[in-house]
Amino acid sequence: MLPITALYAGLLGLWLILLSMAVIRLRWRHRVSLGDGGIAALERARGAHGNAAETVPVTLLMLALAEGLGTPGWLLHLFGLGLLVGRLLHGIHFLAARPGLGLRQAGMGLTFLVMGGLAIGLIAHGLADLVGGAEGAA
Repeated sequence: MLPITALYAGLLGLWLILLSMAVIRLRWRHRVSLGDGGIAALERARGAHGNAAETVPVTLLMLALAEGLGTPGWLLHLFGLGLLVGRLLHGIHFLAARPGLGLRQAGMGLTFLVMGGLAIGLIAHGLADLVGGAEGAA
C-alpha cells in the first residue's frame, strides 16, 4: 500500500483533468480540433497540460518507489506537496490571461527540486543496496 503516493496521485490527477478541460473549452470556443490554431490562450493551455503530463507521472513513480523503500512520511509529504504546488503554480501561469514569468519559474523550480531530490535519494538507496549486497556476498 502506498497511501501517501495515492493521495498526491489523486490530487494531481484532478489537476490534469482541469488542465485538459481548459484545453477542450478553448478548442470549442475557437473551433480548433488539432493544434492551437494560432490562438495564444490555447497554445498556453496545451503547454500547461503537456508539461504536467510529462513531469507528473515520472515524479509520482519516484515518489511511489521512495514510499515503498520506507522513506519517512514527513519527507514523502514534503515531496508530494512540493510537486503539487509546483504543478499548480506552473499551470496557473499558463492559464492566466496575462501571465508573468514568476509563477512559471517558481513552479518549474519546485518541480525540479522535488524530481531531483527524489532521484538523488533513489540513486543513493540503490547504490547503498548494491554496495551492501556486494559486501554481504563476499
